[in-house]
Amino acid sequence: MTNLFDPLTLRGVTFQNRVWVSPMCQYSSKDGLIGTWHHAHLTAFATGRPGLIMVEASGVVPEGRISVGCVSLESDEKVNAFTPIIEFAHTQNVKVGIQLAHAGRKGSTTLPTDDHPIATTAEGGWQTVSASPIAYNAMPAPRALSIEQIHELMQSFVAAAKRAVKAGFDLVEIHAAHGYLFHQFYSPLTNVRTDEYGGSFENRIKFLLETVQAVRTAIPDSMPLFVRLSASDWIEDGGWNIIDSIELAKQLKELGVDLIDTSSAGNIHEQKITVGPGFQVPFANAIKHEAGIPTSAVGLITTPAQAQHIIETEEADAVFMAREMIRNPRWPLHAAQELGVSIEWPVQFERGKTK
Repeated sequence: MTNLFDPLTLRGVTFQNRVWVSPMCQYSSKDGLIGTWHHAHLTAFATGRPGLIMVEASGVVPEGRISVGCVSLESDEKVNAFTPIIEFAHTQNVKVGIQLAHAGRKGSTTLPTDDHPIATTAEGGWQTVSASPIAYNAMPAPRALSIEQIHELMQSFVAAAKRAVKAGFDLVEIHAAHGYLFHQFYSPLTNVRTDEYGGSFENRIKFLLETVQAVRTAIPDSMPLFVRLSASDWIEDGGWNIIDSIELAKQLKELGVDLIDTSSAGNIHEQKITVGPGFQVPFANAIKHEAGIPTSAVGLITTPAQAQHIIETEEADAVFMAREMIRNPRWPLHAAQELGVSIEWPVQFERGKTK
């Protein structure tokens, strides 16, 4: 029986356990460059000794960011700012990955604390792009990408991946979920193109598959490559669904993807989600067993017993956690104690360990 605190090896990387920290947007970067907040935020998790910390969605170009306060990766300076964080995490045997992202039509927003949602040009905002000129809810309509621009963006993902390798990241993840650019292409609800990147299922997933192939070639063979998918649009008719996700996952596996980070939703404002503890776990379970590829589960996973159950029943290979990690960045240490598992604590924290 596999347990929550058993190691997991993907390619040349071994994660010390299957408790992983979800990527969480902090809206705290200045012109795409991180500062002291990110150092405090990410290294705090490292002291809790999870298996992996995934850095937030980071735009491969400045216009790929979600908000004016999000991270971008278009220069060595911006990616290398993470190196001290990675180096500290490695002292705790914690691996660090980064999400390569493009927000598409859901970009150019202000900070969550601002009194208006869309950034003006003076505030650093930009013209958004997408598969098709279809707006998300009340946001401004995006401009449809040309084929040439699609190809240029693929190279931006490759360049960002290469910078991540040099900066010391242990893996990269392509963010293709939550209604961001790749999701806007593969969902039929947001892609009404009539060229080679629209129409059929194969055409709609082409942008993602070509980018994955290019990134896989650009990074070391020993480095894992993850893809985060939205397994369902949570709409009854005409949207992306778990059957589509299973087929896409099969093709991603053939291209060298090592794990599907399984989430859902985010593409359509009218989505109707049945929310509850572990509500997205069935998606991870289906993709894992039907596509034959490792998966991670995410979404209202909060207790050690719940996380352990997901792993021991083989519904997923790892669990990503966010809110519970915010509440307690050292959740893995306490979870292990609750489950009766002995793991090494940082010597500086031994006094806090329950005897």
